[in-house]
Amino acid sequence: MDAPDLATVQVDFTLAIGAGRLDASLDVPAGTVTLTQILPALQTLSSNVIASTVSIVEAEGYSISCRAGCGACCRQMVPLSLFEAEALGAWVAALPIEQRAVLAQRFHTALTAVRDGGMIARMDASKEVDHAEAKALAIDYMRLAIPCPFLENESCSIHPIRPFACREYLVTSPPEFCDDPSTMPVVGVPVPLKLSRLLYKLGAQVSEDRGGWIPLVFLLVWMQANYRPGQAITGPGPEVLYEVVKRLE
Repeated sequence: MDAPDLATVQVDFTLAIGAGRLDASLDVPAGTVTLTQILPALQTLSSNVIASTVSIVEAEGYSISCRAGCGACCRQMVPLSLFEAEALGAWVAALPIEQRAVLAQRFHTALTAVRDGGMIARMDASKEVDHAEAKALAIDYMRLAIPCPFLENESCSIHPIRPFACREYLVTSPPEFCDDPSTMPVVGVPVPLKLSRLLYKLGAQVSEDRGGWIPLVFLLVWMQANYRPGQAITGPGPEVLYEVVKRLE
């Protein structure tokens, strides 16, 4: 992606979250950008929401089990919004050729396992599925135990730019329970504001016959289409941010 204007402007706003309010301040590019190019600001917003959520959980006497070195959840099917796919694809494309080759092999290994597990057709994001089907797909995928191509030494190698779905997945139950959520009582933490869901909806609106997301494991294949969904929402940074934020309340 082309780099946005380096000049930034601070945008202050308040969000209603249930019965509460969130005062936020984000720095966004002042010049013309696409939705994809303001993802860093949205990641900051997500981090603030999650940090607040964690503080509340810990004040109630619970502790978050998720931490570096525990990669149990990194074998789930991660839904990646089209805007995140665009940004992550650009990040991968800018890597040195040696690193790209390593990643390409990991993605190939993962896709081969998905194919051999008979999951390819079931992972079509453009098809609508009900809750039961989605849950069954998630469980069956996790049972294949396919590590995320970005997983290294049981830790996320792209943690600062990891998908919103990964940021929003927090549990208080023992880490080993995440190995098979269908048989273990995994206790998740409800995050009151999930930007991932909004990005999926926006992706569906701008992608026409495409789905609003892709499975992360399809990223390198998806990159070959050279699709740039972020351009569907373009304008000065504060205006693009507003187009997202107004849909959050």
